[in-house]
Amino acid sequence: MAETWNKKEREKKKQQIRKEKAEKKLERKENSKKDNNFESMLAYLDENGNLSSQPPDPRKKITINAEDIEIGVPKQAPVNPEDLIRKGIVSFFNDAKGYGFIKDLETQESVFVHINSLTESIREGNKVSFEVEMGPKGASATNVKLVN
Repeated sequence: MAETWNKKEREKKKQQIRKEKAEKKLERKENSKKDNNFESMLAYLDENGNLSSQPPDPRKKITINAEDIEIGVPKQAPVNPEDLIRKGIVSFFNDAKGYGFIKDLETQESVFVHINSLTESIREGNKVSFEVEMGPKGASATNVKLVN
């Protein structure tokens, strides 16, 4: 039975691929014998945290106390409630819509205020005391009171 030209070409390509694989396998075996000692397999970290083939310089060693390492959120000092109370001037307030803005006298920042966080009714230009609470859209004033 005669083989077609296409079958012969496919068989030649398969033989060529097998031959290339065998050569690569032999090459890998030879290269693995050269550097198969323990020292060539070690990797070191230098002082910057990069991998290197040489051990780090002992003169650049930094000692760190285990007690100085903080894992998680650092503890905060208790906050004095009087520090949270700020003073400001109402720069804008819309009674119909129920919101406005207070300009903080210390930081000169504009803080949002909603009608639900008022203890007394306020108007533009009034001097007020308030507490700042961080909301999803930024700082907002709560517990707003008029100051004389």
